[in-house]
Amino acid sequence: MKSAVVQLPGLNRDRDMIAALTKISGKAPITVWQTETDIPDDVDLIVIPGGFSYGDYLRCGAIAARMPVMQAIKDKADKGVKVLGVCNGFQILVEAGMLPGALMRNSSLKFVCKEVKLEVVNADTDFTRAYEKGQVLRCPVAHHDGNYFVDAETLSGMEDRGEIVFRYAEGTNPNGSLNDIAGVMNSRGNVLGMMPHPENLIEAAHGGNDGRGIFASALDVIAATA
Repeated sequence: MKSAVVQLPGLNRDRDMIAALTKISGKAPITVWQTETDIPDDVDLIVIPGGFSYGDYLRCGAIAARMPVMQAIKDKADKGVKVLGVCNGFQILVEAGMLPGALMRNSSLKFVCKEVKLEVVNADTDFTRAYEKGQVLRCPVAHHDGNYFVDAETLSGMEDRGEIVFRYAEGTNPNGSLNDIAGVMNSRGNVLGMMPHPENLIEAAHGGNDGRGIFASALDVIAATA
């Protein structure tokens, strides 16, 4: 698998993501800067990591979503390349129109940094095949604007199509997100956005490996179709 990690001013989890992808795939990802207008054709997975792109001015992810690299990412996604956005990466995907909904200020109006529980709502995706439906995972979060909202009609369609991938479980919703939603995907099934940070729980040194399956699932699917 050849992966790429997008780098934007203010993102601060790119090194964590590079380390995770390297450990799991055995191959370091390439890095793609915000001004680049092309991504190599042989890239199988594009990841937009977390942080505070452009200081989260205007709205979280709003400026980053309008950078040249995002059009290149959209073009790749339209061709079926897998795209994962984590935390600020999720916010950027929403602002870019690649995922539905909006991510608003946490209901507590405070930055939240802690471990939560995630329920795997849909285990039949290219990012979750390593898990079982209903499985509860541990995963850390660190965000100020993770309160996911979408209108009722869109939500109903997403539920019917299995596009709600993760929910906060066991009363651990850290931000007031609608229906405890923690991660969603597009209708095609190749773009996933999630607020928790799976890259920070992939090995014993992290205290567990519950997040590893997201990357392993994508790797296995890509290897099977190569």
